[in-house]
Amino acid sequence: MARASGACHVAEITRTHGGRRYRYDLLRRTYRQDGQVKHETLGNLSRLPAATIALIRRAVRGEALVAPDDAFDVIRSRPHGHVAAVVGTARKLGLPARFAAPRRRARDLVEALIAARLLEPCSTLATARALGVETEESTLGESLGVATADEDALDAAMDWLLARQGRVEQALARRHLTEGGLVLYEVTSTYFEGRKCPLAKFGHSREGQRDKLPIVFGLLTNREGCPVAVEVFAGHPGDPKTLPAQIQKLRERFRLARVVLVGDRGRLTEARVREDRRPIEGLDWITALRAPAIQALAAGGTLPRSLFDQQDLAEITPPDYPGERLIVGKNPLLAEARARTRRELLQVTGRELATIAAAPARATRPLRGQARIALRAGQVLGRRKVGKHFTLEITDTSFRATRDEAAIAREAALDGVDVLRTSVAAERLPTPEVVRSYKRLAVIERAFRSLKTVDLKVRPLHHRKADRVRAPGSSACWPTMWKWHMRRALAPLLFADDDPAATAAGRRSVVAPAQRSARAKAKALTKRTEEGSPSTASSRSCVICGRS
Repeated sequence: MARASGACHVAEITRTHGGRRYRYDLLRRTYRQDGQVKHETLGNLSRLPAATIALIRRAVRGEALVAPDDAFDVIRSRPHGHVAAVVGTARKLGLPARFAAPRRRARDLVEALIAARLLEPCSTLATARALGVETEESTLGESLGVATADEDALDAAMDWLLARQGRVEQALARRHLTEGGLVLYEVTSTYFEGRKCPLAKFGHSREGQRDKLPIVFGLLTNREGCPVAVEVFAGHPGDPKTLPAQIQKLRERFRLARVVLVGDRGRLTEARVREDRRPIEGLDWITALRAPAIQALAAGGTLPRSLFDQQDLAEITPPDYPGERLIVGKNPLLAEARARTRRELLQVTGRELATIAAAPARATRPLRGQARIALRAGQVLGRRKVGKHFTLEITDTSFRATRDEAAIAREAALDGVDVLRTSVAAERLPTPEVVRSYKRLAVIERAFRSLKTVDLKVRPLHHRKADRVRAPGSSACWPTMWKWHMRRALAPLLFADDDPAATAAGRRSVVAPAQRSARAKAKALTKRTEEGSPSTASSRSCVICGRS
């Protein structure tokens, strides 16, 4: 019997048993005996990890296996995945093409600026250094072909974007705004470092930076919160004074004859409604009443306490608001939060006022004089905005503060009650839809928080020229727009709730708190975003690059 030695290999064997297919990875030796090819099984590798089986297959083939450290010298390693995600998704959605149809260097620089703002927010100088060949903190500069750009080139790109801002906003308005549709408007502010910019003026700072010069910019979005236009305002105007420019922009630049403008009660005040809305035909609005106006309705008997015994949403028509609709809603959770906040503020303020009351009688450095005592008390009451709930008695040698329980009770009776005011007819916009439209302002508020602190971090500003300030103000809108589009496109891959229809169906009322959809709960429970998502299960192509 002649038997020749043979070589080893890894064989993949498939067997069918009981209607099920089984796969085995076997280590075999092939040899020839009496002129016939024979196979000898040396071992079953099926229980080993796939990577180990692949190594054994390469070893029996005679390949030389060396450690990566021995085969390669790592000269430099640069992060690339996040760059591919942002740039690939933006280009698939066609976002860079909205600045200019043909590819040109200025557009590539703007694309790099926006992508850098989304990836790692920093100053223009730091962005130029990160793109440069010497540093290259990522592959962004190389991917967009702008690795040689310096700070001056990026500033010139912002000037190019500022010059095109009007045309870009008009294109966005044609794409995202519709005749007779909703337009959301919000205002925020940031602050400067330095004193040289002509746009900066001292004024009220929302950021609490009293020694910094604030600046205000307003943002217009469509009903879903997609940014369409942004404007930087010189000086520090009040929020209502920024509204006429936005109305002019909607009517003249965007050519919208009929829109519904949705603004917060701080923007669409009574004076703005009286002076700016009514003389313009085709321009409707949705806003909310301030607390004094709500209390006036309650004092006049228009808001009885029994109104919310059986319902949490009602529509009233008081005579003081002719031709308008007032929609009243009550949120129990908001009522509880407001009551708790007021209780805590009253307790803290009461302790501080008690300290002031004891100050005139103390042995050392007593607080004397009616003006000095009033000044100290005013500082305490103005800090927490609860002075209306205290009655003060001030003399040159004494101070006494007592709670106004009647005023506290009147305010507590309206906890959780909000009154929306609109000029839109009921047949055009039903009552629940009015409330839903006003609540969409929260989308812009979240975008502002992301813009200033969480992700994009546009504050503080360091530029001195007015155009340089307006350019970051306008470019700050575009990262927000890119982020909005990307979150929608990548929602199946994120832990966000990407089933708004199910979310809306889960709410018993538009005033009630929102409920998460079953899909969002499944993502949170399984810690996976691929399973249970039709938008990812139905397509095997990559959401970022589109490849299969």
